[in-house]
Amino acid sequence: MKSNLLIVEDNKEIAEIIKLHLESSNYCVEVAYDGLEGLNICKDKNFDLVIVDIMMDGLDGYSLIKNLRLFSELPIMIVSAKNEDSDKILGLNIGADDYITKPFNPMEIVARVNALLRRSAVNNKNSYILQFAELKIDCLELKVFKNNIEIDLTATEFKILKLFIANPNRIFSKKMIGKHLNQIFFDSDENSITVHISHIREKIGKNSNGNQYIKTIRGLGYRIENV
Repeated sequence: MKSNLLIVEDNKEIAEIIKLHLESSNYCVEVAYDGLEGLNICKDKNFDLVIVDIMMDGLDGYSLIKNLRLFSELPIMIVSAKNEDSDKILGLNIGADDYITKPFNPMEIVARVNALLRRSAVNNKNSYILQFAELKIDCLELKVFKNNIEIDLTATEFKILKLFIANPNRIFSKKMIGKHLNQIFFDSDENSITVHISHIREKIGKNSNGNQYIKTIRGLGYRIENV
């Protein structure tokens, strides 16, 4: 089965060059010409990989990646004229898996896409088990264990804990957590998320150092740590 790819690039000529070479390598390719269009397409369809430009009007590439990471772990490749080390570091830190600068060799993009998809296929074989310190999540059975003893969580608590364990040391605001749960966030959701976090903390207990796994980062949100 062919892999489905999405290119989000506002330069039609560049988008067409990338599309042509990927299609020649037996990929199915769609193109979005701005970040918002790309985000909406990703919400409606399943893709195996997304290629993202950074400098786009409206929703730029960095904002697109942040939004995609609220609901998807698909591989993301940045292709951008921004070539400073700080640009690359930022892109990779917010969720991109690879970064190529313009001008580029189209065959290098094809080779890197091949490598990312191979890596993704290997990871997906084991992705149903998530481990963090003494905690383990079975994503197929929807079960949580601590030191191999099952912990009873509600469906919402399970989704929140899975989000944290799948992204260790990453800070999530209440708004990000709310959007992860419901694709939308209302100010009234803040209190319920606080309650859910409290219940999770109570149920999973403390780590081997005697501290809470889920830490409050004042003014920013929460993250899971094993310190």
